[in-house]
Amino acid sequence: MGKDDFIFIAGPCAVESEDQIVRIAKQLKELGVDYLRGGVFKPRTSPKSFQGLQEEGLEYLLRAKEETGLPIITELLTIDQVKKYADFVDIIQIGSRNMYNYELLKEVGKTNKKVVLKRGLSATFGEWLGAAEYIKQGGNEDIVLCERGIRGFDNATRNVLDLQAVPYIHNNTEYPIIVDPSHAAGNRYMIEPMSLAATAAGADGLMIEVHDRPDESMCDRSQAINIEQVSNIYNKVKTLRKVMK
Repeated sequence: MGKDDFIFIAGPCAVESEDQIVRIAKQLKELGVDYLRGGVFKPRTSPKSFQGLQEEGLEYLLRAKEETGLPIITELLTIDQVKKYADFVDIIQIGSRNMYNYELLKEVGKTNKKVVLKRGLSATFGEWLGAAEYIKQGGNEDIVLCERGIRGFDNATRNVLDLQAVPYIHNNTEYPIIVDPSHAAGNRYMIEPMSLAATAAGADGLMIEVHDRPDESMCDRSQAINIEQVSNIYNKVKTLRKVMK
């Protein structure tokens, strides 16, 4: 999936401009990440929140790929978007809100693209794997599961990072599983320890929100970390994996 069988995905919550995504991509490329993430179609809880730059944002993301060579991952929300844009991305992300969108999953199953399937915010392991089966039955078996936290009762964190998902998926399926500590924590100071915990648990990769100017991010700024912080995580994860081996 990535270098040394570990996939490291990083990038901003949303593509905000061509300059922003290219600038961040160049820094992440120098760091050594495997994939550039960036949201262009943004499913937001509030209709008043920034919904992404849509097709214009995808064009900027593709420009960042052209400039750096980094393959890209972005979320697609609808069947029409999959039909229109799947060929332009390297990984299709299915977000937690759409884990239960079975018609969308069937359409993704018709593609030959790697799919990152995020766990629904209150989904059981069985429901999550059932969603993966919808994709698989369409002929696409290139599926990576992503644990991104489940809904808890304490609002001090955005979600509860369920690291038990990592050994469960490894023990009961053939799917690789990555962890998104950013959406689980919702607090940037938690990202590093949760990244290391996920690595220690045996995760096959990480997906982290990174912005070179986190406090200026147009969405989820409280959980975005800067380039220096993700560099520290990247290096510590590499060291931890060496120790684990």
